[in-house]
Amino acid sequence: MTDVVRVGLLGCGNVGAALVRLLDSNADLITQRSGVRLDVTRVAVHNVAKERDVVLAPGVLTNDADAVVSDPAVDVVVEVIGGVEPARRLILTALKSGKSVVTANKELLANFGEELFDAAETAGVDLLFEASVAGGIPLMRPLRESLAGERITRVMGIVNGTTNYVLTQMTEAGSSFSEAVAEAQDLGYAERDPTADVEGLDAASKAAIIASIAFGARIVAGDVYREGITKISADDIAAAKELGYVVKLLAVAEEHDGAVGARVHPAMVPIDHPLASVRGSYNAVFIEGEAVGQLMMLGRGAGGGPTASAVLGDLIDAAKNVRAGARGATIGDLVRKPIRPIDETASQFYVSLDVADQPGVLATIAGVFGNHEVSIQSMQQKGQGEGARLIFVTHLAREAALTATIHEVRELDVVVRIGSVLRVVGGEE
Repeated sequence: MTDVVRVGLLGCGNVGAALVRLLDSNADLITQRSGVRLDVTRVAVHNVAKERDVVLAPGVLTNDADAVVSDPAVDVVVEVIGGVEPARRLILTALKSGKSVVTANKELLANFGEELFDAAETAGVDLLFEASVAGGIPLMRPLRESLAGERITRVMGIVNGTTNYVLTQMTEAGSSFSEAVAEAQDLGYAERDPTADVEGLDAASKAAIIASIAFGARIVAGDVYREGITKISADDIAAAKELGYVVKLLAVAEEHDGAVGARVHPAMVPIDHPLASVRGSYNAVFIEGEAVGQLMMLGRGAGGGPTASAVLGDLIDAAKNVRAGARGATIGDLVRKPIRPIDETASQFYVSLDVADQPGVLATIAGVFGNHEVSIQSMQQKGQGEGARLIFVTHLAREAALTATIHEVRELDVVVRIGSVLRVVGGEE
């Protein structure tokens, strides 16, 4: 006998509508594989009168979200409205009412995840969030379950499709930053205000969630070091290509000597590294563990269909657990671990300097690098006279040492301007 699990949906926009269509078109397949039939019982939206390209039974739509999460006829709540409030309040109400919750809300989890996880634990229900990071790529479940016994050392990846599309266009089509952003907006990859993407805010929220799950640590978005891509120039893209690299916006979470570091920043990635070939709006996550070695997962990182697919996977799990009177694998206790400051991390660096073209300049600058124990791997000179530029790639160096080097180099009379400073990731480390 097939059990019916009744779903309350908060939000019916891009992702919510795609989920409703998936539930309708794949209903028999879902029942065959899971033994449950998912019925969308209530759907909360801001405007009930708005036309939607989904078919819902009469009386399902409501503008009263509180009525959905408190409705005793609803077994599982799915939240896809985004933002912090009222999503936080609604999810807490659902959990305290004994309802499992599926959410795609990265901003909420990155800032209030501990509160929500504790509420789910207290109520003995599921809080599932696969769609909150990397869209349709299964990442949270492997970290939480398949790799639960693995000592993960680093998770590194491209987790924002908008910025990856922009950088791909700058690299392959020669687009300027503003042109590439406009193209991303035309294609629906970027919002009218792309700040959250291009300044790394979206990726930082995802990095906090990844770090929390991978290392069992209480990490919030404010713990993540963040740089966006707005300062990446055509010269940086060209120099990277000439040196055998591709510029990507990376989210990196790693544990070192018991301290957890999470950071988001543009980086030069060696052309032969798997992440270098991730193009367009695709996402990819590279996991490194002591026993498993290296794993990489690739897929669509955004969009209604891929995100709805991840939501549906969680929804099926939650529904099966509801009917079994159980709950799924939990994330365990998140403990407070020291946050590793960016100054204590190590990387290779790309540094470009506009300099006076005169004897002794290279020796002077190289001396400053040496004084701070920053070893130079390679050096190139571009142009002559007033247009002279020196390009350095360092060996592995501490962030603090590189920062001190740049500060001193900036004060040299022979240095006209500091061009760019970018980390090189995926090489010596």
